[in-house]
Amino acid sequence: MSASLYERLGGAEGIFRIASDTVDLHLKNPLIGPRFQRADPKTVKQTVADFFITGSGGPQVYKGKDMVTAHRGMNISDNEFMAAVDDVMAALTASKAGDQEKAEVLYIFYSLRPQVVRI
Repeated sequence: MSASLYERLGGAEGIFRIASDTVDLHLKNPLIGPRFQRADPKTVKQTVADFFITGSGGPQVYKGKDMVTAHRGMNISDNEFMAAVDDVMAALTASKAGDQEKAEVLYIFYSLRPQVVRI
């Protein structure tokens, strides 16, 4: 049996590091950074990590909103979505994630796109 994406990304610790780096990149990103101005970075990092831990085959730790509820009314554009994906890919690269792991994460993001963009 092969290891889950969760395990291959370093478990909870590795995924928290990736989530933290991703949120840091989002905050600096001129296209999407303004959306996070009022958010508490520590809370966002933990929420993103919990979501990704659960979605990558780890323990069920995410208890937040579903994607539609979390993004409803935000009118996120395709460009903003791609900026977020680029930040995630950069965080994965920084963590030395392999190509297979990057491809799986990219697949997850694109599968969530209809629940995030322009809703």
